[in-house]
Amino acid sequence: MAEKSTDTEIQRVMWHSRRGMLELDLALGPFAKHEYAQLSAEDQAKYRKLLEEEDTDLFQWVLQASKPNDPELVDIMDKILAYARANKPTS
Repeated sequence: MAEKSTDTEIQRVMWHSRRGMLELDLALGPFAKHEYAQLSAEDQAKYRKLLEEEDTDLFQWVLQASKPNDPELVDIMDKILAYARANKPTS
């Protein structure tokens, strides 16, 4: 069973969530900042695994142009996208 992340690990995850591509930063940054610490240890592990993926793949997944082949990554992407939809800024 995975253990919950420490404060140092949370800071590392937040740093790695900054990708330098606006669309990814808008999806991953707020999720990491507001949701990561509350995730189960298993979901935290899925998110860290997601961060190991290439930006080009992440970009396709954030745009929902494709889905990951790994069911764990599909699960965490669904959570990220649901968070983004629920917290979409209004203009």
